[in-house]
Amino acid sequence: MRPLRGILLKISSVVVLITMASLIKSVRDHVPPGEAVFFRSFFAMPVIVGWLVSRGELRTGLRTRAPLGHLWRGLVGTTAMGLSFAGLGLLPLPEVTAIGYAAPLLTVIFAAMFLGEQVGLVRVSAVALGMTGVLIVLSPRMTAFSGGGLGQAEALGAIVVLGSAVFAALAQVFVRKLVTTEKTPAIVFYFSLTATVLSLTTLPFGWVMPTMRETALLVLSGILGGFGQVLLTSSYREADASVVAPFDYTSMLLALGIGYFVFGEVPTLVMLGGASLVVAAGILIIWRESRLGLERARQRKAMTPQG
Repeated sequence: MRPLRGILLKISSVVVLITMASLIKSVRDHVPPGEAVFFRSFFAMPVIVGWLVSRGELRTGLRTRAPLGHLWRGLVGTTAMGLSFAGLGLLPLPEVTAIGYAAPLLTVIFAAMFLGEQVGLVRVSAVALGMTGVLIVLSPRMTAFSGGGLGQAEALGAIVVLGSAVFAALAQVFVRKLVTTEKTPAIVFYFSLTATVLSLTTLPFGWVMPTMRETALLVLSGILGGFGQVLLTSSYREADASVVAPFDYTSMLLALGIGYFVFGEVPTLVMLGGASLVVAAGILIIWRESRLGLERARQRKAMTPQG
């Protein structure tokens, strides 16, 4: 365990992935979400394969015992990505980031529903706090439906991004099942492969010929997406999840900075207040998960026969 290295890798992954989202946002006025998903997924695969080759894991890392599990994870994960990219064209970057934080909260609920995980009072309270924050972020958008025009488009964007969080949470439930039989490189690679293939089904719905600048940005978004995934995976190899996971919320600071200086997006106090509640709830869940992990480890140790 090298916690400092793990933290640095986690922060690096956050920087790379928020930059990737910014590149997607910069072309969303012209490039449809399905096409953006294709570039993001297809050009991530060479990076992932290169990483596996460098680690000598190409032959063993891609073996799978659950092809259907990868397919289902790919379906819901690709849907989440497509909805997120659609939302980037309708809402400010910080707002998309804040609503996206609902995903780990919803994962707690879905894990209890579909995996039978026990959820105690602390995590239930954290989920309730976080979802209250999400509702605060959403509230100005929901009242805009009656206004029409731009306000209505932003309200639709809020619903789309919330839908993305729902599907992202479902994808995490599938990942939790996959990790019992599959290696992380296989989960990462087959998701990119599935997303690439599925994105092609959106061809009849209005793909465009991107400009040279847009093509360069889209290709770069895919490469960055691959590197971000590699950095993220590596961070969890270097330190416990409870140590590195809270640094995921540095993406809000980056989103605020990029949104303001690059896209001219000024955050509202309502959005900042709601986002703060969501971040606090997420950190509380991470803390509780780490405590439960320590308790389970002590129980296993106590049950181990002493020689």
